[in-house]
Amino acid sequence: MKKTNSVTLFCLWVILFPLITFSQINEKEFLVPSVEGTIEIDGVGEEIQWQKAQWSSDFWMWRPTDTLQAKKQTRFKMLRDEKNLYILVECDVNGTNFTTPNLKRDFEPFGADYLTLLFDTFNDATNAFSFATNPLGLKADGLISGGNQDFRTSRNTAWDTKWNVETTITETTYTAEFKIPFTSLFYDNKNPSWRFNIYRRNTQGNEHSIWIQTPQNQTIGNLAFMGKMIFETPLKKARNPISLIPYLSGDAFNDFANDNKNRSVAVGGDAKIPIGNALNLDLTFNPDFSQVEVDDQVVNLTRFAISLPEKRQFFTQNDDLFKDFGAERDVIPFFSRRIGVAEDLEGNTIENKIIAGGRLSGKLNSNLRVGFLNILTEADVKNEIPSNLNTVFTLRQKVFDRSNVAFFYIDRRTTDDYEFISEEERKNSVTGLEYNLASTDSKWTGRAFLHKSFTEGLTEDDVIAGGILQYNTREQQLGMEVIH
Repeated sequence: MKKTNSVTLFCLWVILFPLITFSQINEKEFLVPSVEGTIEIDGVGEEIQWQKAQWSSDFWMWRPTDTLQAKKQTRFKMLRDEKNLYILVECDVNGTNFTTPNLKRDFEPFGADYLTLLFDTFNDATNAFSFATNPLGLKADGLISGGNQDFRTSRNTAWDTKWNVETTITETTYTAEFKIPFTSLFYDNKNPSWRFNIYRRNTQGNEHSIWIQTPQNQTIGNLAFMGKMIFETPLKKARNPISLIPYLSGDAFNDFANDNKNRSVAVGGDAKIPIGNALNLDLTFNPDFSQVEVDDQVVNLTRFAISLPEKRQFFTQNDDLFKDFGAERDVIPFFSRRIGVAEDLEGNTIENKIIAGGRLSGKLNSNLRVGFLNILTEADVKNEIPSNLNTVFTLRQKVFDRSNVAFFYIDRRTTDDYEFISEEERKNSVTGLEYNLASTDSKWTGRAFLHKSFTEGLTEDDVIAGGILQYNTREQQLGMEVIH
């Protein structure tokens, strides 16, 4: 590969992307009054405080068409006190015949009745918090990244936080009442408003509807299409609590036939430490991840490795800062699921114990995000697995309305001179620069990237560049991808 060609391709992409003209999107807005007193979360909303808030409605269909208002309308209103945000939602229905495939937390919405709230607390049209329920009061929450342009890759449902919802059902409506603590969110208290949207699925009428009209060719909940919630009084500075998650485990084994006894005790834990309004520090020591949801069972009959989502809480906050690089399937410079696993001498995947790690992620200011990760893994000499120090550093600078320029540096190196490791395997680093395009109306999206790998003794085929450009309207969907 000629490095000059790769650099030229990257530069041309960066020059051409900003020439694309953007259009503006009209916003709807509503007021969030401040109240005092107790609001009981019961799915009824009969407290006198609710009389202070006004209903917002006029939902549009997203499917089966996006040009008509919803046949079954939805209404919502909001309140806030010093500690919590309250949302009351009424959904028109025909009877009580709802579709609910399962009753677990973070339920899958496909083919089901559900209701979703989106909060863009930094007004960047790129990241948001998601809270969902259904007529039975199930809970689902997650983090939204990448402007929610791709339902498969933009949602991280492994993230969980504290909040509450209750529902009530009648023959003509179901009502959902939410209580979301401000301590469960990250936000800039200097902002007098947040961007907001709400959408639902009504299986009775086979209808998707949304508050802010969204073209059918765009993902429902795309962050380019949001309204505005204006706080009546300024918010106080976020006071997110410090979370400590320790564990103590032990086991005992007696082999009476051979008079062999074995005792072991393990201790460790995780900590989440908020720093200011928008930064989060995750620490881990000797984790066992025993509380993590089990992966879905996959039968892989191909010669390619499967890609399972990251569910370990240590890695979930602001995970897009670390994973959203390169091109899907073809160029993935960092995959956190590789940390903590390795192959034994027979090629079987086994645990590679994590000794300790730290992870800092979030916003330095309204336009600049930072991510830093450092994790040390344990050596397993019997299986010829070295102890590795894994480091990732990344920056994302917002440009224009929804686009950004990103830089990353990834490094993995052994901590000792192991005899079973060759010189080329002792250390590898990858660095890269990317430009991510997202127009205001989400018609134009794309990416240009330039990555270089550094490995001792290897000087060829160590640079890759590429560009992805997509144009998406109701009438036309065009795309182009070049990787060199």
